[in-house]
Amino acid sequence: MPFSPFHSANGILVLLIVSIAINYVDRGALSVAAPLVSSELKLTTSQMGLLFSAFFWSYASCQVVGGWLVDRYPVRWVYAGGFLLWSLATAAVGLVGSLPALLVTRFLLGAGESVAYPACSKFLAREFPEERRGFANAAIDAGTKLGPALSILLGGLVVGRFGWRSLFVIVGLGSLLWLIPWFAWTSRGSRISPDATEQGPGWLQLLRKRQMWGTALGMFALGYAWYFLLSWLPSYLVRERGLSTADMSFLGSIPFWGMAAAALLGGWSSDAWIRAGGDPSHVRRLFIGGGLLLCGMALLPAALVQDATVSIALVTLACLCLGLFTSNVWAATQTLAGPSAAGKWTAIQNTVGNLGGVVSPLVTGWIVDATGSFLLAFAVASGILFAGAAVYLAMVTPVQPVAWQETPPAAKAATASRL
Repeated sequence: MPFSPFHSANGILVLLIVSIAINYVDRGALSVAAPLVSSELKLTTSQMGLLFSAFFWSYASCQVVGGWLVDRYPVRWVYAGGFLLWSLATAAVGLVGSLPALLVTRFLLGAGESVAYPACSKFLAREFPEERRGFANAAIDAGTKLGPALSILLGGLVVGRFGWRSLFVIVGLGSLLWLIPWFAWTSRGSRISPDATEQGPGWLQLLRKRQMWGTALGMFALGYAWYFLLSWLPSYLVRERGLSTADMSFLGSIPFWGMAAAALLGGWSSDAWIRAGGDPSHVRRLFIGGGLLLCGMALLPAALVQDATVSIALVTLACLCLGLFTSNVWAATQTLAGPSAAGKWTAIQNTVGNLGGVVSPLVTGWIVDATGSFLLAFAVASGILFAGAAVYLAMVTPVQPVAWQETPPAAKAATASRL
């Protein structure tokens, strides 16, 4: 089916892409404002690392709850509730003035955003076939890169002109406008609105699957490297490369624009390869493993070169390679899990993946405080990417639907009655 925004599934896909971009603008705003926040509130680098990490404590720990909610209740309402919570938490950052209060807002932000990926994965697993799933996931993933790009580019300008508090209030309250088209479109009868409950495998069944742990550990590697860049790239460019806030806003956004483009290209090309007869398992694994390996190879030299422009170019290359991974990793997960388990599998995978987001900002803050440089932090991120690629390729083979033989007979009968 050709893409048309007026088709029900495609229309909701567009709204999900926009919401994910907003999601990443909100979580990345603190990175943009970090130099001014730390200066005004007299926070150390380690304390800023704690703030960056705090988001992931609640985001990761609430993933299981989010996965259960989207498998149990209408996605329309679950996602709207999470969106409302994270938008208000973002706006609240502009109104507080202490480290404990900032920690609370970061906790609430993570809790609200925890429903996003389980909801998206549930929808795509049900509404998009294998040969279209790569691009659909890549389009949503592009939103995760457009968000930070816009956050750095426009957020830096807002902070420079109006101050860091205005950034959070404007972004948080302005985001609420998204709820209007969301409720309007999801009332048109898409399955995302009524969302009949599907009885899939239990949590223990999922936890016993080797493939599930392979996808989760691969996501940990992504989470570590991605949130290392998302949290610390602006500070790195200002502190270590000597860029002004204005220059950082422009140059620091380039890697994220590149990653968004690479994700779209990777999703489109992988789907085209599969439609042309390529083995889906081979295609998905090639993009996923190759993306992690190539990103690790490009990231470390970025901290070794002397020229700031060359460093940014290498970070951009690393992000381009990481886009190949992100364009296919969720498509592989949805194929493995199937519609009945997509919410729960995504929740577990994203929980482990975002533990990388918990660890990365903290470790980076400690390293920079201890060494006065980001070099070792870049080296650690590269090593974790190499390990993640090896684990994923060893444990996730082949990429094909998992047979849930242990599904109770009553659940099978309930599923059959809805077909």
